[in-house]
Amino acid sequence: MDKQSLLAKIKQLDNLTDEERSELVELLNTKKKYGLIWEDKPEDVEEQLRTQLPILREVVEKRILATKSDSEAATPKTIKTNLFTEEENQINHSSDDVAAPNHILIEGDNLHALTALTFTHEGTIDVMYFDPPYNTGNKDFKYNDSFVDKEDSYRHSKWLSFMHKRLEIAKRLLSDKGVIFISIDDNEQAQIKLLCDDVFVDKNFIGLLPTIMNLKGNQDQFCFAGTHEYTLVYCKEKSMFTPNSFSFDLEELEEWEEDEIGLYKKGAPLRATGAESNREDRPLMFYPILIDKNNNVSTITEEEHSFIYDKTTKTFDDNHLSDLISNYLEIDLEVILPKVDSNQHGRWRWGFNKNTIKRLEYDVIVSRTKNGISLYKKQRPELGDLPSKKPKSIFYKPEYSSGNGTSQLKDIFDNKIFNNPKPLELIKDFITIGSNKTSIILDFFAGSGTTLHATMQLNAEDGGNRQCILVTNNENNICEEVTYERNKRVIQGYTNAKGVQVEGLTNNNFRYYRSEYVGRDHTHKNKKELVLAATELLCIKEDIYTELTELNGQKLNNKVVRCFSDKGKYMLVIYDEEAIETLLPLISTINSHKKIKIYIFAPGQYPFTEEFEDVLDKVELCALPDAIYKAYANVLPKKKAKPAVYSNEESTESETNEIVEPNLFTV
Repeated sequence: MDKQSLLAKIKQLDNLTDEERSELVELLNTKKKYGLIWEDKPEDVEEQLRTQLPILREVVEKRILATKSDSEAATPKTIKTNLFTEEENQINHSSDDVAAPNHILIEGDNLHALTALTFTHEGTIDVMYFDPPYNTGNKDFKYNDSFVDKEDSYRHSKWLSFMHKRLEIAKRLLSDKGVIFISIDDNEQAQIKLLCDDVFVDKNFIGLLPTIMNLKGNQDQFCFAGTHEYTLVYCKEKSMFTPNSFSFDLEELEEWEEDEIGLYKKGAPLRATGAESNREDRPLMFYPILIDKNNNVSTITEEEHSFIYDKTTKTFDDNHLSDLISNYLEIDLEVILPKVDSNQHGRWRWGFNKNTIKRLEYDVIVSRTKNGISLYKKQRPELGDLPSKKPKSIFYKPEYSSGNGTSQLKDIFDNKIFNNPKPLELIKDFITIGSNKTSIILDFFAGSGTTLHATMQLNAEDGGNRQCILVTNNENNICEEVTYERNKRVIQGYTNAKGVQVEGLTNNNFRYYRSEYVGRDHTHKNKKELVLAATELLCIKEDIYTELTELNGQKLNNKVVRCFSDKGKYMLVIYDEEAIETLLPLISTINSHKKIKIYIFAPGQYPFTEEFEDVLDKVELCALPDAIYKAYANVLPKKKAKPAVYSNEESTESETNEIVEPNLFTV
């Protein structure tokens, strides 16, 4: 039976509700002809999102703010007053412009946290790294509060259902130039490769890297002593992703020499190899190269080259070539041809043109041996002033050993507090490949928090201002006692297992959030609650955290309006439209080099543009909670249909009908 016949039969079935019939039709229409297919298993945390919306609430007592040191940037201010004075604005545009990066840790289920991040960070994450449960069947993967064991017949389906929801949101969060690194082992490697081909599209696949974690090999494994895991790498859009190379270490730098152009070392042979490497394949890339007794390199003239190959007859004039060779030998110049062997001519890697003629003078290494003369390209650094190297497809350094991750964490806590943490150097290298100095990094299986530690360490080494977001649940107090505590110590400094004081990476701000929820139904009560609860989401979204308690010397009533400023940027959150008229004169006095972001509670999509007409050139308006609903709508599961309920309860919200002049300032 074909698809259309099945659809017709479904429509004729009795004893089906409209919702059931719709689900069957959708299932039939979305069935794949090729790819990974699994039975979707309902997840409790996803079901929760059918009735509730996630928000983030800061645990203020866990906040860590940067402190000034001799080698680091100035401390950001935590309280500002007299916002609109010229003196205050000068402060904002100087010290705050180089303020410490803001890192955040979110305690909660990562599906809920990722949903919240679609409002704050959609399309802005440059690098994602995560180390998901490997689904080994040994109590490493919990689904709906129960561990999935090896005998579970839906073991892979549960894992794929779990990962698919999160990867779909992760893709939305990635910037167009963004890249994602996923650690995995053989238990789910094949499945997640197909899953990522579907989510990210296979053309955006970068690599599946065997990542050596135990060079000696795990002797407990069957048949082969396991040495590696895998790192799966995808990007959002391959044409826009520009990977970075690695820097050479000091020992490797000794291999490099320097000439008048810069650093170089021996590169590939100048003669082409591989496919299409004969002179017949690329005739214009066949010509003599001349070398004098001092190893200076040159070539024949353009006119002489023009007679070597006849484009019309597609033939080589070897008599002309022999005459050229004889003429140059007579003036004591050695003549080198790109010969494959004694009977076959090859070609050079470089075509014959003015640039090549000049380049031969400074970019060729002449190697003389008992077998004759060989020519090599000078390999030049590709990036910056120092040479760099492309990462290899087998990912290995001694520092990647899993034992290093364990010892690094034990050094901080003087105790084995977490199993199998990823080594710091491994995550630093992933971030190096995918980031620039102002990138945002996300790890939503944060574990022991290595990704933030690596981000801060890399910033300290190269002067970067990268930000990092971590997400983890708090099962067995991991978020509070491991993830948070580790990075708190890294920032503030600690005494290691040997009793040596380790200096803190103090130029970092670190904030701790917990997932909370408000009702999903679009009632006035829920809308008001969502806007009030979302202020911390807005701070994360705009990267503005410092709250101003006063405007022009008057204390603000934070039940009506809240104002934030950081790094020369300003944000107002207005909870009552009646405050607009009072605020307009104050907004007009703000001297900001960027538009002031104004979020305002509104019943619909209209952000009161006409009311702000006098300052529209200075502000960017956004209506709440409509903007949040729109962001969440892209990722939330469908709401379950509810039977109609006729009640007067919802009409009791009398405060919505009462017009009260808000008191903008507190007494």
